[in-house]
Amino acid sequence: MAQHARAKRGKVQRSRRSRRGKIIGILVVVVILAVAVTIGSLQSSHQVVTPTKTSHTSAPKTSKSVPPTVPASTQARCPLTDLPAPNGQVPQRPALAIKVGNDPGARPQSGLSAADVVYEVQAEGGITRFIAVFQCQTPATVGPIRSLRWVDWHVVHQLGHPILVSAGGINPDIYAVKAQSWLHYIDALAFTGAPFERISSRVPPENLYGSPSEIWSLVSSKTPPPRLFDFSSTLPKGGTSVGTVYLPFSSPEDVSWEWSASANRFLRFYSGQPANGNGGEQLSATNVVIQFVNAPPGKYNESGPHSLGVHSQTVGTGPAWILRNGEIFKGSWQRSSLSQTTSYHLSDGEQISLAPGQTWVEVVPNWVHATETAPS
Repeated sequence: MAQHARAKRGKVQRSRRSRRGKIIGILVVVVILAVAVTIGSLQSSHQVVTPTKTSHTSAPKTSKSVPPTVPASTQARCPLTDLPAPNGQVPQRPALAIKVGNDPGARPQSGLSAADVVYEVQAEGGITRFIAVFQCQTPATVGPIRSLRWVDWHVVHQLGHPILVSAGGINPDIYAVKAQSWLHYIDALAFTGAPFERISSRVPPENLYGSPSEIWSLVSSKTPPPRLFDFSSTLPKGGTSVGTVYLPFSSPEDVSWEWSASANRFLRFYSGQPANGNGGEQLSATNVVIQFVNAPPGKYNESGPHSLGVHSQTVGTGPAWILRNGEIFKGSWQRSSLSQTTSYHLSDGEQISLAPGQTWVEVVPNWVHATETAPS
């Protein structure tokens, strides 16, 4: 009896050990599978944030009768215009901002029609100058390139890590711009040749021009700028039809924008005369943003005695007019800091979207009396 009991207990113990072994084995398998799933998940998430290289020689084969369907949201769009990217790919390069003259001796300018965005800013003596911004398009040449002003790096900070090109500037501005770690500053006067040249058909200082493709090659950065505006092909509510908007900066800079239904764009004029580019084309824009700003004088003379700079304040808030699709939208602009983009809103807080295409931003001192007329 005792022997039988001991044998039975041994059998029970062996059975329990066998069950424990099976349970442990199952747990080991579960742990191994969990680890494998976790590793796979980590590898998968890493691939999402790693840039992929686009191959031009190994495109996937597709049926000729049934082309692949690409959702509109995945199509490459230029970050500053929302137009389809050239060759289906946004150029891997930063925004390039070039300071371009606009006094009468600087006209007609080269390259403005190919800019993604053009800022017009007030300078001393009643003149204005342009900050022409390029990213998706590459004109052969841009100019004439003129000197730096305080407002320039305050405007372009919202472009991420852009390149800013000018033809020198007063020492306080040069020292300040070179101290901006987020900015690639290039002084065209430091070069005796490419990517800049003095052309013989014009007299200095209106004869300095630059090659955007060669300027981009000077900088190693490959990061495109962030989206600058809110875009939509759908016309927002709240606008009214407009014919012409007048911006009398000064006598030589008596600017107006006139809606052309046939061109589906706003055309630029000086004192009623077409404002043309160097190729003979009239300067025009899909959108015109008019941003009214405080503009106190700077501390330093820019171009001789009694020529204090104009420090247009582009951070904060103020009135804004948005022109698109033949309508004017009156609201406000807002920008919380230099590194943030500027947004535009109606009085009810609704954001005003721009139409995909080229945009001109008029940074207008609040002493300029802008007016509008209805379509004729």
